[in-house]
Amino acid sequence: MTFKTERTLGLLMALMFIINTATVYAQNNHIIRLLDQESSLPIIGATFTYGDQTGVSNVDGNIEFQYRKGVSMNFSHINYGKWSLIDAEVLQMIEEKVFYRRPIIVNLYPITVIALRKNMSPIENVTLDYQERLAHDGASVLNQNPALNSIRKGGNYGFDPVFRGFKYDQLNVVLNGAQSATAACPNRMDPPTSQMAPNMVDRIEVLKGPHALRYGTGFGATINFVPTKLRFVEENDFYGRISNGFEGNGTVLRNEGQLGFNGKKHDIAVFASWSQGNDYTAGNGQTIAADFNRGSFGTNLGFKLSEDNLLRVSATYNVARDADFPALPMDLREDDTWMFNARHDASFDKDHLSSWNTTVFASFVNHLMDNLLKPLDPRMLNASTKATTYNYGARTEGVWNFEKSNLFAGADFRREGAEGTRVREFLMGPNAGNVVRDNAWQDGQMGKGAVFSEYHLIFDKTRVVLATRLELNRANVDEPTPEFTQANGDTQVTQFNPSFSIGATRNINEEITLGLWLGRAQRSASLTERYINYFPVGQDPYEMLGNPQLDPEVNNQLDLTLNWQNKLTSLDIDFFAGYLQDFISSVIDPELEPRLPMSPGVRRFINIEDALNLGFEFNWVQQLTSGLQHRVGVAYTYAQDLERDEPLPEIAPLDLRYTLSGHYMKGKLLPELTFRHVLEQSRTATEFGETPTPSFSLLDAKLAYNFTKSGRITVGVNNIFDENYYEHLTRSVRGNNQPIFAPGRNAFAAINFVF
Repeated sequence: MTFKTERTLGLLMALMFIINTATVYAQNNHIIRLLDQESSLPIIGATFTYGDQTGVSNVDGNIEFQYRKGVSMNFSHINYGKWSLIDAEVLQMIEEKVFYRRPIIVNLYPITVIALRKNMSPIENVTLDYQERLAHDGASVLNQNPALNSIRKGGNYGFDPVFRGFKYDQLNVVLNGAQSATAACPNRMDPPTSQMAPNMVDRIEVLKGPHALRYGTGFGATINFVPTKLRFVEENDFYGRISNGFEGNGTVLRNEGQLGFNGKKHDIAVFASWSQGNDYTAGNGQTIAADFNRGSFGTNLGFKLSEDNLLRVSATYNVARDADFPALPMDLREDDTWMFNARHDASFDKDHLSSWNTTVFASFVNHLMDNLLKPLDPRMLNASTKATTYNYGARTEGVWNFEKSNLFAGADFRREGAEGTRVREFLMGPNAGNVVRDNAWQDGQMGKGAVFSEYHLIFDKTRVVLATRLELNRANVDEPTPEFTQANGDTQVTQFNPSFSIGATRNINEEITLGLWLGRAQRSASLTERYINYFPVGQDPYEMLGNPQLDPEVNNQLDLTLNWQNKLTSLDIDFFAGYLQDFISSVIDPELEPRLPMSPGVRRFINIEDALNLGFEFNWVQQLTSGLQHRVGVAYTYAQDLERDEPLPEIAPLDLRYTLSGHYMKGKLLPELTFRHVLEQSRTATEFGETPTPSFSLLDAKLAYNFTKSGRITVGVNNIFDENYYEHLTRSVRGNNQPIFAPGRNAFAAINFVF
């Protein structure tokens, strides 16, 4: 045998070995487990088609198939909809041996999803990198969307979200569909979103309008902070993450980390974060008071009691110290919050009953604010307020599946209360040496109990959703003050609040879906609106007086949605119109005397007979050539007080965002350029002293590089051209009516490791 013949035979044998290896790999049966993204329980009865292979997931959520190169896999389930995986996603699923899917009931509603994790499909979600996990305030993450703005009373802390002009308790802010926290500060230095730790959140779901009623009365929207999913593995393992960040303007330092230990029946994780910052410089060179110190520490414990039973327990401790609020008469000195949550999920292999989940929760906030850090000259008095709140309750819900319909039904209960005292020590004037104590909350309490249901009915390409919520609301105070009862009379109140919604989505073809939603939500007044006792908690310096006799406000809203989506582009358009009845607002009452000599007067909470709220949101994402993708977002809200014939206050102007991003070096290099333009807001409420806000334009740049599979570094510059601007919803500096300007040019860097 010649050398040439031997070489030929060798090549043929090598080729046969490669072909045989590939054939063996392709013929290997792969078992993949389909799990619910929210509960980590198995998805039972999901059908799949993969080339000439078909199957159904069993009681453990398992499917079995042989890999086929270049073939897409298609799935279908009555609760999880239809979805497809391309070849690369099938390979990733085989490597991870598990696939998580979110129930379709979430996607049905007019919704914005903000995901705090990497996602293979940027078409579906607005994706954030690990830099956003470093954020110390949940609302700051929300502000990346043009439809979500924030009321800002300080430079770096306590952002209070506003969506379509709805704010405060008009937005139902919950953690994992159930838990919330009640702001202890009368001025809301600590809104519920500030208590949500971004580094332990998987995504944020903004369920628009009064349509999603299972998680509470979403009068204007429900903002649901969904925690990271539990990760069970066949063999015991460790995992973790550590991130560090720095911002030059304001010398902001951020750190966060997570360490977990998981196995077949347990997932135990602890997490921590700490952020601190100093005063920053605005575009005009002005120094803005913005000191803050913020930390979050906690644990998530997951236990698989059996294949069909899952228990999840979490505890979080949030701490804040010495945060500047230049728009308020006091600054935050101490804020300590404990949040506890336990949830049990059970799945059933029954004819109709599919699953049942029950959650119990509790939140406790201790807050101290004073004016000792304020540069007052002359200093007429020292003032401080110590306040506490509690918020506890439970929620239970079952899911029933029928041939062409689903039923979700359950009940929930929540009780909240607040108490606090303001202490005023007079240093000058005729009252020098005297100390006066003011009861802020009068130990106000409120309880809400409700039953709810949601029924899904499928007609060919149309899915109809009927939602109902019946809620009983009771409130009272334990320590009513004479001046409050003299102005208001009886403080005890009981109200019944029915809410309804009907909606339908229709698939016009494989790419276009239309939706029409009609909802009516009824909400009782909050503790502040009912029982605040001569405190300046509004947007102007007037003291506010609660009104226990407020009627519930009603939002009658229509949403019309259009979604067009294929592999390269996604277009979402939402038109909304709301007719508001008995809308809760306030009016100056000249017959009431303020408690502070520097206050211009007193406002009393009242009901406005009717108001109008309408607008639109537009979001378009498209994959371009050369590894590029661009995204356009526009949001606009028009709101009018029909009784006083003037604009409603605190309505953000039209906001436009354009982002151009790249994906290079097999996903290692990720450049991004973002342009934002906000129009002038000339529609202002003179009743509340609002003034027009000028337009502004911003340009930000960011570059991320994955230098290893476990490490990423991010650098960038916000406000590249050092624009001097302020948001319309930002309050003015206390005492001189000057706006709190936003940060000027700001360079930042962050580094992240996962293992």
